[in-house]
Amino acid sequence: MIPELKVFLVAMSPIVELRGAIPLALGVYHLPLWSAYLLSVSGNFIPLVGIMVLARPVSQFLSARSFLFEKLFFWLFSQARKKTEKLSRLGRDLTVVILTALPIPFVGGWTGALAAFVLEIPLKRALVLLSMGVALAGAIVMTLTLVF
Repeated sequence: MIPELKVFLVAMSPIVELRGAIPLALGVYHLPLWSAYLLSVSGNFIPLVGIMVLARPVSQFLSARSFLFEKLFFWLFSQARKKTEKLSRLGRDLTVVILTALPIPFVGGWTGALAAFVLEIPLKRALVLLSMGVALAGAIVMTLTLVF
């Protein structure tokens, strides 16, 4: 498998994301900086589009067919509303960007996409916020990889 494809696929994975893809691209495959960044950021962003497009229909489908899922989603959305009711729109937007941009375990693009879904941020705005977060995460990881 070609190195660029490996980097792209690693960036798509839910745990490693671009936190692993950029060091892989630079340290193992010695790809150019721009290539490592673009492959990692685009690979990380693609699954987020799918999550955002499919999350609502899947949750509605499951809720309509299962009492357990209906209760789960009701609880999830009511908890999110309760905990974020004092946050402004900007606060919710920043929450998604920060959750997406932080290069630490169990926080990243996938978490940011799920947060945008639970916070009921409209699709177009969520995708813009997620792309900002992923681009920022890529810059942070690129900088940390080059420094260390």
